[in-house]
Amino acid sequence: MYVRKNIGEIVKVSTVPALIASLCCFSPILLVSLGVISVSVAGDLAHMLYGELKWLFRLAGFIALVVFLVSYLRRKKGICTLNDVKKRRNEIINIAALVLIAGAVLYVIFLYGVAEVIGKALGIW
Repeated sequence: MYVRKNIGEIVKVSTVPALIASLCCFSPILLVSLGVISVSVAGDLAHMLYGELKWLFRLAGFIALVVFLVSYLRRKKGICTLNDVKKRRNEIINIAALVLIAGAVLYVIFLYGVAEVIGKALGIW
C-alpha cells in the first residue's frame, strides 16, 4: 500500500509540469476546441510552436517540475532545512529520480499519445 501511495503522489507531482511542457501541441487543440481559431490557423500555430519554440515549453515544464518537486518535499515530506536534506539525501535522490522519470513518461504520453490523436481527429496535423 505504501508503494501505491508514493506512486500516486509522484504522478500528481509530475502531471502538471508534463502538461505545461506539452502545451506546444495542446494550445492549438484547445483554441480550435473553443472556436477561437480555425483548423488551418491551428496547423500553422502548431508548426511554429512545436517547430521553433518547443524547447521553451520543455524548459518551462522542467522548471515547473523542479518547483513542484521542491514544494512536495517541503510540504508533504517535511524537508525544510539543509540538515533535513543531508539526513534524507538518499530519499530525496530517489524521489527526484522517480519524479523526473514520471514526468518524461507523462510528457511522451500527453504529446505523442493524447495530443497526436486529438490533433489528427480535428484535422490539425
